[in-house]
Amino acid sequence: MLKQVMVRDFSSFPNRMNLRFATKPMTDCLLMLRNERWKRVRSILTPSFSAAKMKEMVPLINTATGALMNNLNVCAESGEAFDIHKHFGCFTMDVIASVAFATQVDSQNNPDDPFVRHAQMFFSFSFFRPIMLVSIAFPFIMARLARFIPNKRRDQMSQFFINSIQRIIKQREEQPPEQRRRDFLQLMLDARSSKECVSVEHFDTANHIDEPEHRSDHIQLSATNQDDRLHSQETPTRRPQKKMITEDEIVGQAFVFLLAGYETSSNTLAFTCYLLAINPECQRKVQEEVDDFFARHESPDYTNVQELKYLDMVISEALRLYPPGFRFARDIDNACVVNGQFLPKGATLEIPAGFLHYDPEYWPEPEKFIPERFTPEAKARRHPFVYLPFGAGPRNCVGMRLAQLEIKMALVHLFQRFSIVACSETKVPLELKSSSTLGPKNGVFVKITRRDREEGQVNSPSDK
Repeated sequence: MLKQVMVRDFSSFPNRMNLRFATKPMTDCLLMLRNERWKRVRSILTPSFSAAKMKEMVPLINTATGALMNNLNVCAESGEAFDIHKHFGCFTMDVIASVAFATQVDSQNNPDDPFVRHAQMFFSFSFFRPIMLVSIAFPFIMARLARFIPNKRRDQMSQFFINSIQRIIKQREEQPPEQRRRDFLQLMLDARSSKECVSVEHFDTANHIDEPEHRSDHIQLSATNQDDRLHSQETPTRRPQKKMITEDEIVGQAFVFLLAGYETSSNTLAFTCYLLAINPECQRKVQEEVDDFFARHESPDYTNVQELKYLDMVISEALRLYPPGFRFARDIDNACVVNGQFLPKGATLEIPAGFLHYDPEYWPEPEKFIPERFTPEAKARRHPFVYLPFGAGPRNCVGMRLAQLEIKMALVHLFQRFSIVACSETKVPLELKSSSTLGPKNGVFVKITRRDREEGQVNSPSDK
C-alpha cells in the first residue's frame, strides 16, 4: 500500500500537508511547495545533491568537524559527564551556516554570533511548535486564526535570513566565477542558468545512482518532456519558466536546511553515540573499522566513507529506533482506491514511520539495538517500505546524501580519537520528545575519553 501511495500512484499524492499559516521564506522551501512549482524546483535542485556535488561539500564539513573535535577534547580533559547532544547541535548549526548560508560560524564558542542567535530564536520560538501541532489537527481553523498570532519575532527571524542570503547573492554576482565559494548556495545560484535537471521518476535519491557514467541515462536538458507526460493539461505559456529557480526559492531552500536539517542530524548523532555508549561491544567494532579505515586513508571524504559498512549499519539501526520524522503526511489530490480502501479527494493520509520501524513482523525484538539487521542479506529479505527514515519515492528527503555524509564524517573522526562512556548521568532508557522531530527530551549525558590515553574501556551504566 505504501509503495502505491509514495511511488506507483504518486500523481494522486504529490503534496505534503499544506500549512496554511506559513510565511516566507518557509513557503518557498521544498517542504511547502506544491504541484508544478515543487516539481520545477525539485527537478533543478536534485542534481545539486549528486555524488559529484557532495564531494565539493567535504572541506566545509571538515572545518565544522575540526571545531567539534576540539570541543569534545575539552570534555575529555575535564573527565565530567556532559550533554553530547548539545555539542552535536552546535556542529550541525556550523555545517548548515557554512553549506547553506555561506556563513562561517563557531556556535560552540561564539553563541552571540547573529546567525546563531537568530537560528536559536527560531527553534526556541514558543509559538512555533504548538502552532505546528494545532495546525495539523485543525488546519482550517488555524488558517483563519493565523493572522491573530503575534508574529514580530517570526518576522524578525525570517527577515534576518532573507537579508543574509540576498546580501551574499549580491556579493557572489560581483565576484569572478573562480573566486566564488563552492557551497550549496553557489550550486543553487549556478542552477539559475543551468539547463541540467532530472525527471520526476529520478527524484528518489535513495534509489538512483548518479555517477558520471550513469548520468546521461536520466539527466534531462529540459523538464518539458517529463511534464508533458505527467501533466499534459498544463498550458504552454507556463513551460518556459520551469527551467528557472527564483531568488525567493533560493532563499527558501537555504532556509529548509535549518528547518529540516538542524535537529534531525544532531538528534541522529546523539542517539547513535548513546546507543554505542550502552552497547560497548558495538562501539569497539566501530572503532576497529575506523582504525582500519585510517590505515588506508588519510581523511574521510564522500567516496571512501562508503567503505564503512558496519558504521553504516549502526547509523541505520539508530535511525530505525529513533526516526527523526516519525510520521509524515500526504494530501490526496485525486480520489482513488488503494489496497481496497477508498481515499477521498481533499483528505490527508498519514504514514506512521515510527510504528513501521517497531513492527515485530519485520523487526524481531524491535526494542533491541541490533545493527546486523542492516546487512545486505537482511535488507534483501525485508520489504523496503517498512524502513522510512528519509521517506520514499519522488518526495523523499532531497538532502539525504548530505545528512549521511555529515553524520558519517563526524562519527569517523570522533571514534578515531575518543570512546563514549555511559555513566550514572546517562538515562536508560532515554526520555524522548516528539514535537516536529523525535529527539532526546533532556539531552544525552555521557563521558568521553581519549583513546590515545586510555585503553578505551567503555562501561555500562550499571558499572558506575
